[in-house]
Amino acid sequence: MRILFGLALLTATTSLPINAQEQSPEVEQFIQEQVKQHQLDEEKVRQWMQAAEKNTEVLEAIQRPWEAKPWYQYHPIFLTEKRLKAGLSFWNKHQETLTRAEKKYGVPAQIIVAIIGIESFYGSYMGKYSVLDSLYTLGFHYPPRATFFRSELSEFFQLASEEDWDVAKAKGSYAGAMGFGQFISSSYRHYAVDFDNDGQRDILTNPVDAIGSVANYFAMHNWAQGQPVAQLLPEGQDWEALVSNGMKPNMTRAEIRRRGYELPQSKNVNGDTKVRVFEFETKNSHDYWLGYHNFYVITRYNHSPLYAMVVYQFSEQLRNEKD
Repeated sequence: MRILFGLALLTATTSLPINAQEQSPEVEQFIQEQVKQHQLDEEKVRQWMQAAEKNTEVLEAIQRPWEAKPWYQYHPIFLTEKRLKAGLSFWNKHQETLTRAEKKYGVPAQIIVAIIGIESFYGSYMGKYSVLDSLYTLGFHYPPRATFFRSELSEFFQLASEEDWDVAKAKGSYAGAMGFGQFISSSYRHYAVDFDNDGQRDILTNPVDAIGSVANYFAMHNWAQGQPVAQLLPEGQDWEALVSNGMKPNMTRAEIRRRGYELPQSKNVNGDTKVRVFEFETKNSHDYWLGYHNFYVITRYNHSPLYAMVVYQFSEQLRNEKD
């Protein structure tokens, strides 16, 4: 849900240190939770919170996510010749690592390469915002998602404690995502892997660990090896009647056929295979796609059908060019 902030927000200073104002009860409660629930050092947590600054640019950015655009404006941002060339270069450079990740986790190389390309343009843009400031700002100054971002701030502090990070130096997206694959802190802690066996899980500067971590993320979210992702549905049928809110497959192919629809063929599927029909706005009309379980898995990375579709289409571009 988008919230319209008033004139006071728009005219506020870009950042305001937390120690420049009276510490709120919510902040104090948060500090105590980190100490009691996660056994973090109280003095260190207080220092981190005192260093946190409210950033109004973060509040403005979260109100205009790219996923709010219609499909015909969204996909040209990512499906570019420049990104495709960079993706093929990344694939060629890390061929051995990608092959090893695909073999270990069952996730196609083109999906891994597409994710890293869309998220950070292969490490060339990992975000300009202080992760500490972003998570503090959204956790304590953005009520619609305060619970989630306070939880991520807690995960960030635990991660920093585990990895011995300087929290003030970590940079990422306005939502606090970091590294080649733009993992939020909870994902970093739960899905990042040491894929080059050097004793560190480093997805901030190490593309090998990033490749393994993205593959592990999809594997842990039950990527189905060898199964399809999505299919474009033919024109001339009332697909709009099958569109509904949600992302998880909600009907079988057999159920759709029983309702009088003709479906395109696909390998490794049958009448019991679950799918969902998605609508994507074009300039003058709409396209309709059949999303399978693996399409839903992509939405676990970013909860948007637009995102999942652009990942899929980019992965297909990469695969076709690579072949």
